[in-house]
Amino acid sequence: MAHSSNAIEIGAVKSLPAMFFAQAARHGDKPFLWRKSHDTYHPLSWRKIADSVAAAARGLKAAGVQAGDRVLLVAENRPEWLIADIAVMSIGAITVPAYTTNTDVNHLHIINNSGARTAIVSTPQLAKPVIAAASEANHKLTVFVMDEPEKVITSEVPVRSWASLMASSDNVGVPEDVDKLARTDVCCIIYTSGTGGLPRGVMLSHGNILCNCEGAKELLATLNIEDEVFLSFLPLSHAYEHTGGQFFPIACGAQIYYAERVETLTTNLLEARPTIMTAVPRLYESMRQRILSGIVRQPKLRQKMFNLALELGKKRYETPDAMTIWDKATDVVVDKLVRGKIRDRFGGRLKAMISGGAPLNYDVGLFFIALGVPLLQGYGQTEAAPVISANPPRKVKLKTVGLPLKGVAVKIAEDGEICVRGELVMKGYWNDPDGTIAVLDDNGWLKTGDIGHLDDEGYIEITDRKKDIIVNSGGDNVSPQRVQGILELQSGIAQCLVYGDRKPYITAVIVPDAEFTKTWAEANNAPPDIGALVRDAAFKAVIAKQVDNANEGLGLTEKVRKFILAPQAFTVENGQMTPTLKVRRHAVIREYRDALDALYT
Repeated sequence: MAHSSNAIEIGAVKSLPAMFFAQAARHGDKPFLWRKSHDTYHPLSWRKIADSVAAAARGLKAAGVQAGDRVLLVAENRPEWLIADIAVMSIGAITVPAYTTNTDVNHLHIINNSGARTAIVSTPQLAKPVIAAASEANHKLTVFVMDEPEKVITSEVPVRSWASLMASSDNVGVPEDVDKLARTDVCCIIYTSGTGGLPRGVMLSHGNILCNCEGAKELLATLNIEDEVFLSFLPLSHAYEHTGGQFFPIACGAQIYYAERVETLTTNLLEARPTIMTAVPRLYESMRQRILSGIVRQPKLRQKMFNLALELGKKRYETPDAMTIWDKATDVVVDKLVRGKIRDRFGGRLKAMISGGAPLNYDVGLFFIALGVPLLQGYGQTEAAPVISANPPRKVKLKTVGLPLKGVAVKIAEDGEICVRGELVMKGYWNDPDGTIAVLDDNGWLKTGDIGHLDDEGYIEITDRKKDIIVNSGGDNVSPQRVQGILELQSGIAQCLVYGDRKPYITAVIVPDAEFTKTWAEANNAPPDIGALVRDAAFKAVIAKQVDNANEGLGLTEKVRKFILAPQAFTVENGQMTPTLKVRRHAVIREYRDALDALYT
């Protein structure tokens, strides 16, 4: 590793911009970022991007952005995302990434909470909700728009072009402020859902993210990390992609292809031919589904060969000692005929696919391992920059989330909670000292809110969630209390419980309001018995309208897509409520799990 032209001593690096400019100096005119235009990917060199970062940094400074100021960044994954992010950090300011799916209400909370006075937005369409929020904000905001700024209509919010920002100086080279940055300085605030429903800002330092990069490089060292190609498609506003899909590739001196969108991923995989890929379980679930659907349409012999490859691959992983000589010989044949074709669908060069952001279903993981696709499950949270552990390529244990990365200490508290310490742990929550104290103790241990244990080899196995947050299979955090609170504002809904941990979307158990039910039954000549009405299509349609009304006030990942009606209320008597009248999630889920799971089939 030490002899690699891409080797960089991450432990000695002072900041993320310092690492970036060191790599740009080393790689010069080699391709770095790849952008799709006119149906073809075109490269941008390290030197070109470094010049753009330097220009944007000076432009921001000329526009009055100072060290410590927060800058909102709203854009789809593209070269300018990286340029803006590193430019903001280069002058000692703090990037505040926000999702492109955010509503104006979401943006308003982040703008007011972070105190951001500058926003960088990619398109006129994405500028709309930002400007709507900016006009309501507690303070003035200037918005820089990358594409077609002249199409942005606004009366009171100043809008400037990205081009004007980039043209403010011809003087390229490393911005002088980069030398002043320290590993302990906050470089970004990434907002994540709090238990109360309002997102809270996680303050991450240069050192937090650099610690993650160093640990990831060490983890994958056996793969001989050199000349890597990444395909970036998870939102860069997510801590996982921000570190794993942007700064880790920089640390490796790798190339990054920006996927167009999730729908074009299959094509983009064949074009980029990535060597390392980071994704969430939802992607692997849908790829598995797509492969299985395709096989059904194949001739019987091909189906038989595929099933044999799957069966032998599972056997090789789960009970290797049971593999006979005949099994091993057959396995080599099906590897060429079947698994090779599957690997080609991912571009044919994959060294590792890393799954994180949410728990990976064992069967999904086993499916890919059996088909010869190297899938490594990891674990983390935004508060840990975000990667805590991952399975090493040399030994994958699918039922675990792997070994702690280099520089990460893990202990299990008396109540089984997983606690983490090391340079990766956040500085705290922005403007939320009470929230910070609740998860960070005096000795620097981060309480993850997950319950688990360490096996005899030190791998982490997660068994439960302590904190009441749903993490869907896309890695998005959803506060059940917030969604339930909005649903229960509807006249026809008395109680509800939302569900969706590790699932692609949110579903719910709904208890109809007794008075509402009685009135509807009388008006429609139906029996007032709730047990009978839950099976009445017309009654369910009326409740569905109320769910639709509630969904209007919810974000994209919070919306309830499907629901079941409960034939009885949650009560203390049936064990579904505590004596203090809190819903017992586990008791309700135990009662309705099968019906809820059926909503996903």
